[in-house]
Amino acid sequence: QLQLVESGGGLVQPGGSLRLSCAASGFTFNYRTIGWFRQAPGKEREGVSCVNWRGGRTNYADSVKGRFTISRDISKNTVYLQMNSLKPEDTGVYSCATRATIPAGLFRLCARPEGFDSWGQGTQVTVST
Repeated sequence: QLQLVESGGGLVQPGGSLRLSCAASGFTFNYRTIGWFRQAPGKEREGVSCVNWRGGRTNYADSVKGRFTISRDISKNTVYLQMNSLKPEDTGVYSCATRATIPAGLFRLCARPEGFDSWGQGTQVTVST
């Protein structure tokens, strides 16, 4: 059974850090693009960051550039999202998803949820005092 499992969410104060993990079960990320998306209450799902498994090309939403870092551990078939300097507006349910590799010339499309065919269950991130 193909499955994505996220972990690492929680409650953190503004300025704090969290690291989210997205592990693949039943398949490998090879030849796949992996994206992190978030959805706050009453808002649409938005792309946060994404990475191509082969080559490691990355992309970030403007709102998280310089604060979030996406990375991958090939040996563990896992993608991470390191989130630093967290702000209250980062609060939401964070989900990882995967799709067939997006070519370099179209990599901006990784910010859009359509086209991603497998999704994790999501993990809650709350940034609050």
